Amino acid sequence: MSKAAELAALIGSGQAQGDRNLIINGAMKVAQRGTSAVAAGAGTYPSIDRFKAWQGTDGAFTVEQSTTAPAGFTTSFKAQVTTADTSLSAAQYAQLSHQIEAQNLQHLEYGTNGAKTLTLSFHVRSSKTGSYSITLYKDDTTRYLFSKSYTIDSANTWEKKTITITPDSNIKASGGSIANDNGIGFYVFWNLAAGTNYDDATDNAWSSNTSHFNTNSQVNWMDNTSNNFYLTGVQLEVGEQATTFEHEDFGTTLEKCRRYCYVAPQHLGYTVGNPYATVAPSATIQFSPNMRASPTVTGTFTPQSGNAGTFAVASINYSYVHPYNSASNWSAGIAILVNDFKADAEL
Repeated sequence: MSKAAELAALIGSGQAQGDRNLIINGAMKVAQRGTSAVAAGAGTYPSIDRFKAWQGTDGAFTVEQSTTAPAGFTTSFKAQVTTADTSLSAAQYAQLSHQIEAQNLQHLEYGTNGAKTLTLSFHVRSSKTGSYSITLYKDDTTRYLFSKSYTIDSANTWEKKTITITPDSNIKASGGSIANDNGIGFYVFWNLAAGTNYDDATDNAWSSNTSHFNTNSQVNWMDNTSNNFYLTGVQLEVGEQATTFEHEDFGTTLEKCRRYCYVAPQHLGYTVGNPYATVAPSATIQFSPNMRASPTVTGTFTPQSGNAGTFAVASINYSYVHPYNSASNWSAGIAILVNDFKADAEL
């Protein structure tokens, strides 16, 4: 076998080109916020890291980490209708999405004649068959949406879908560029249901109409409480062909997720200063890796003795946070615990 053939075989088998997947946590292994079913909101991160749930109907659905998965995977993102909406109004919708940081997309060369073709692949399963769609939403400069339908052919059966996303003349022009910053470059949407405000998209094409999420063939997944939807093995990569899913160890995926959300059950806090003084106990929590931006932090304190006080923050940035207990009747050296600590710098 020639060297060229060996390289082609390695690429085809997924043994070369590490870090080719632009999706973080595509195997749905990391769920720092919890694995149990939580109601979807209007663009919230209720469960699986890096995947949002969007719910804007008269019904409701939950999302959770599931152990129902295709061969080669152990977990998936499950959505389950809990309150049906059989007749969607024009502005109603239900979606799942993944957000990609803009500075991680610069090698795509959007906004130039060298703009790269992408391939999205994923494993999907649902009790409701029919036509669904994905939408790639480019958020910077001129906003463009690419919509493509796909079909779930068999109920309660894992199916792999592959979608090629080719840049058009608009994406290759200056309006197609993506800012080199820490904001959102792409949204990748899995559309579950949508009112008429969001249809009329041309299938397999880009549009500057930011309502063009799907064609009018999209199913109403919200129409029955028996409807579920499972997603895993999500990969977005450069090229015209899907390669084998890029599995990585749990620790690597967790570290990538912690750039956007850092959850820890407990951190030890302590007092500082004169050992005979009465001071507020404090702690320094270092983020590893650095977070995307200065996060919003929450937590509670458990005191060893004295006034429990309230959780407060003295200073914070993308690399550390310095929380303290607002109580003032502690003796220096008394230990405290920072409980249920969460730092959120999500896109």
